[in-house]
Amino acid sequence: MSTVPITKFGAELLKQELHTLKTKERPAVINAIAEARAQGDLSENAEYDAAKERQAFIEGRIAELEGKLGSAQIIDPSTLDAEGRVVFGSTVHLEDLETSQKVTYQIVGEDEADIKVSKVSITSPIARALIGKYAGDVVGVQAPAGIREYEVLDVSYV
Repeated sequence: MSTVPITKFGAELLKQELHTLKTKERPAVINAIAEARAQGDLSENAEYDAAKERQAFIEGRIAELEGKLGSAQIIDPSTLDAEGRVVFGSTVHLEDLETSQKVTYQIVGEDEADIKVSKVSITSPIARALIGKYAGDVVGVQAPAGIREYEVLDVSYV
């Protein structure tokens, strides 16, 4: 099984979700199934069917999270020393050369990517273009509207 990179923060979020599913969601759905069973005929019991579907979803998600955490390579960006090079976990400050707009992205694993908080997946076009670059480099990124050019202003590891 191959390892999947994830930041320390992302791993903590997955662990919290797993804990919530095991300690709150799983017992709640077991109670819902027991209550629905107590109502009698299961063949036409919508509450029972809904609770069983919810249980299947929860058990599937628990298995998925355990698998991801089991194959995770947890990386703490604050301990990285990549000598100013863009690597997984680094935070990159960019300037769009066409619009002069400045943006900041952190390169993270697929499960923790969220563009609303400036976290882009390692598999995204912009992250793939940035990997290995240094401050001062100009990077061409294939976007839906064509190639966008960015200058790497700064690389930090936080």
